Amino acid sequence: MESSIIMLDGDTDQATKQMLENVVKRKKKYEKYKKRHLIVLWAAVFITFGFLYYIYKAILIKYSYSFAEVFSVFVNAQRNMFFLLTAAGLFGYAKILYNKREKTEKEYHALRCEIIDKSKDLWRDDRWKNRHNVFEMMKKEYDINLYHESK
Repeated sequence: MESSIIMLDGDTDQATKQMLENVVKRKKKYEKYKKRHLIVLWAAVFITFGFLYYIYKAILIKYSYSFAEVFSVFVNAQRNMFFLLTAAGLFGYAKILYNKREKTEKEYHALRCEIIDKSKDLWRDDRWKNRHNVFEMMKKEYDINLYHESK
């Protein structure tokens, strides 16, 4: 369990701490997929532009007089197929990571909204007055907003 959440002895009970821990885990998982998606997407873009530049310089300028000759030279070089498949594979992997990122974001947002909805049940009586300490700590430490449901 996160040390900041453990330190909330007087303000929360064990079930609330577990919910806060789960929302932190989901946030970290979402951030991990977000970062991976961005890296793979930019790698795909750079490889694709580099490959297109190579094709333009090495093939299109030399054999621009005939489309059949351009196609023939492109297909005959194995490295062209390797770069083409690499670029396509990276874009496909970026799409897979995007879908995982969207799924984890929905899970994170749903759990965060559940904590907001149940806040009246989680912090009763004297704890209700001190719940802002928990909300401020979650915002400051983990960048998780528990004040409002909107993203």
